[in-house]
Amino acid sequence: MDSSVSGFYKKSLEERIAIIKEAGQLTEEETAQLKKFAALDFEQANRMIENVIGVQQLPIGIATNFVVNGKDILIPMAIEEPSVVAAACNGARIARALGGFKSKASAPIMIGQIQIVNAEKGAEKKILKAKKELLEKANSMDKTLKKFGGGAKELKAEELKTQKGKMVIVQLLVDVRDAMGANAINTMCEAIAPKLEEISKGKVFLRIISNLAIHRTVKAKAVFSKKALEESFKGKIRGEEIVEAMLNAYAFAEADVFRACTHNKGIMNGIDAVGIATGQDFRAIEAGAHCYASWKNKGEYKPLTKYYKNEKGDLIGEIELPLAIGLVGGATRTHPIAKTCVKILGVKTANELAEIMACVGLANNAAAIRALAVEGIQKGHMKLHARNIAVIAGAQGKDIEDVAEKMINENNVKVDRAKEILGEKN
Repeated sequence: MDSSVSGFYKKSLEERIAIIKEAGQLTEEETAQLKKFAALDFEQANRMIENVIGVQQLPIGIATNFVVNGKDILIPMAIEEPSVVAAACNGARIARALGGFKSKASAPIMIGQIQIVNAEKGAEKKILKAKKELLEKANSMDKTLKKFGGGAKELKAEELKTQKGKMVIVQLLVDVRDAMGANAINTMCEAIAPKLEEISKGKVFLRIISNLAIHRTVKAKAVFSKKALEESFKGKIRGEEIVEAMLNAYAFAEADVFRACTHNKGIMNGIDAVGIATGQDFRAIEAGAHCYASWKNKGEYKPLTKYYKNEKGDLIGEIELPLAIGLVGGATRTHPIAKTCVKILGVKTANELAEIMACVGLANNAAAIRALAVEGIQKGHMKLHARNIAVIAGAQGKDIEDVAEKMINENNVKVDRAKEILGEKN
């Protein structure tokens, strides 16, 4: 399968579905679900959350051109914002020229926290002496996880000074395999709480997973050749100039927290879109990523990516962030479209999915700073947004494309102008 599908955006729905069906080896039922544009009935939705009254849908687009660890991949992305899918495609196309993306996820170790208040002096040491017993108790709560090589692997305890006085915080480190891990970890934390109270002579309050998954990180890397960057502007701007402009943009983000925040938002545009398409807890992903951007730099918020030149003058992009995702449980197993999106990706493990998501984040970020540094973000964004403006103005059918094209050519993408063009047509 070749992910560099030429003119995918120009194809009809039937043509797009046919490509995805072949690439993902989808069944007739799965492709029918994609065409329905309303995958959840009431019974399905009511099993997922409480008090259901309806569904809120997002478009799912396909990011093309991706090569991840030597494999061509078509990537489903669910998002409402114009230009995000296009940016991912563009970033991947530029990276593709020199082999695409290399990515590697660490072991899926998540952290559970248990808060102990009014513990006696020296409780941390007593808790650590009972580590073996506590780990055994934790693992007894999920024998299936243990069977597949996961389970509680380590236990830590430390004193924490708070506005309410000293507390003892116990960390339970758990290999959650292909799960996101919240249910397994919360159950384990609750199971060992009584023993911790007995040892510490204190009172346990919170027993919950942490979304700052510092032990469950993903790294990805790509080389964006100056030649491919130059070609992306049809040779109108020298590749060396584009590389320097992008490095200037990165330097700005590295030095300024206000820019760094928006820089990282661009990364999460892509990561969240894949997460939503595959049924992940994207709020946990967001919280962990932004916190990691500060934690890793000792409290100073920084970009999750970095850029530099190689000896040939090409631009190298790298990303590192935590990604607590799963293929077991949650919406990934219950939502029919989420299951189909996972199948399209062809992933078998949570680590594989995490590696792809990190690459999408890097692709989106590279495409964004390329646009910002060279032509301004609005040109490409408003070009894709023009159709929405035309619809808001009342355009229908063929008029939508006609009005959008005229606004783009005039560089005047506004509702008032769209209405004027419609009036002229009528």
